[in-house]
Amino acid sequence: MSEGPSLMHWVSVAGAIVDDQNRVLAIRRRDNHHWEPPGGILEPGESIHDGLIREIKEETDLTVRPTALSGVYKNMTRGIVALVFKCETVSGQPSPTHEAAEVRFLTSNEITQLMDQAYACRLLDALQPGVAIRSHDGVALID
Repeated sequence: MSEGPSLMHWVSVAGAIVDDQNRVLAIRRRDNHHWEPPGGILEPGESIHDGLIREIKEETDLTVRPTALSGVYKNMTRGIVALVFKCETVSGQPSPTHEAAEVRFLTSNEITQLMDQAYACRLLDALQPGVAIRSHDGVALID
C-alpha cells in the first residue's frame, strides 16, 4: 500500500467539561472567532491524553483529567478525526488565553445557536450516555 496525501489523516482531541448546571465549557477562538470545544491537533509522538490535557490548558488555563470518550468525529473534507472526551477539572479557573478570546460555560441552546453543527454535536453528544460516531463536512453533519 502506498502512502500519499489521500491516505493522510490528522487526529485532534477536544474536551467536554460540564459544570453543575449541565452547561459545557466552550471557547471562542482568537484566529477565526468561532465557538468550539477546547482542543486541537495532536503533536507527533504525543499520547492522546497528554495532547488533550495540553490543548485544554493552552486554550482555557484549566488542568483536566479525561474520564470517558464521548465521541469520534471525522471531517470528511479535511481528513481530520476528532476524539472528544468528557473531562473533570483538576485545577484552575476557565479564562481567556492567547488562543481563546472568550471561555465560558454554555447551555445546550447556546451551543446550538453559537456553533456550527459539526462542533455543537461534540458538546451536545457529551451530555448523553454512550459514544457518538459521526461524520461531517466541517460545518454540517453528514448522514
